[in-house]
Amino acid sequence: MLKPRPLGRSAENMNTLLVILGPTASGKTKLAAHLAYDLGGELISADSRQVYRGMNIGTGKDLEEYIVNNQAIPFYLINIIEAGDSYNLHRFQQDFQKAYQDVKSRNRTPILCGGSGLYIEAVLKEHQFTAIPIDEDLREKLTQATDEELLQKFKGTPSIYTPLADISTRKRLIRAIEINTFLNQNLLAVLYSPIVYSPLIFGLMLPVEIRRERITKRLYERLQNGMIDEVKSLLSRGIPAEKLIYYGLEYKFITEYLLGSLDYGTMVERLNVAIHQFAKRQMTFFRKMERDGLAIEWLDALLPTDELVEQIKFKFETFI
Repeated sequence: MLKPRPLGRSAENMNTLLVILGPTASGKTKLAAHLAYDLGGELISADSRQVYRGMNIGTGKDLEEYIVNNQAIPFYLINIIEAGDSYNLHRFQQDFQKAYQDVKSRNRTPILCGGSGLYIEAVLKEHQFTAIPIDEDLREKLTQATDEELLQKFKGTPSIYTPLADISTRKRLIRAIEINTFLNQNLLAVLYSPIVYSPLIFGLMLPVEIRRERITKRLYERLQNGMIDEVKSLLSRGIPAEKLIYYGLEYKFITEYLLGSLDYGTMVERLNVAIHQFAKRQMTFFRKMERDGLAIEWLDALLPTDELVEQIKFKFETFI
């Protein structure tokens, strides 16, 4: 067992939170695990797909990275619900808050680690709007609209949420319209009572070409190590194909391949391109977080892990 690291008096009285973020294939999990080992910390995952049991290879859980020097680093919000079930941002906020309080109650250092920028931002910016309920009837109507029609609908139903909305994908645009519609029809109650955190955020930065090389190499490794069989297993368990397609990336393209919609070569090519685009969108969202007032200190992901750990430890000890 790792020994708890005593924190300074100021840290005991503030909701300090270390955050390690970065695009896919940047090495953030390995860094966060080694940092937790040195600080007596525990990891809280900010990954929108790693919450699902049975979705291991495609989501890149890499649970072996949570073992440092033969010691298991405790982690939260991985494998917490069944694949095929629904999970959302509001539930993540609630689950994160419980995990954070549990870690702090044992005088450990909470470390939030992941690449789902929207999840990280929802914790740090105290979003209340995630609790707004889903309107199935409205969603059914919106799914029939074109992207341009959705954008016009969003602009035509402004609310206090509009400046905060992320409309970078069709799914998020529909959710933004849903939230605006609710706010225009209801007085906003206190839907969510967040903790106000005092974060220290570090991001891992890779040169684009190296990031691309890592992504492609990792994709082929995962294909060779059973990723297609993983998706087959999920389908055989009765999880609807449309649900796996909804999860996106690996699950979307491999499901389409297994259904015969894509041949193998086309599947690999399109999936590779989609992951590169996803990494680019991650970086775009992190930059948006900075513009919206969250300070991120970017680190060179090519540096040795122990050197990165020392850089972060020095700044964290000064911070608390």
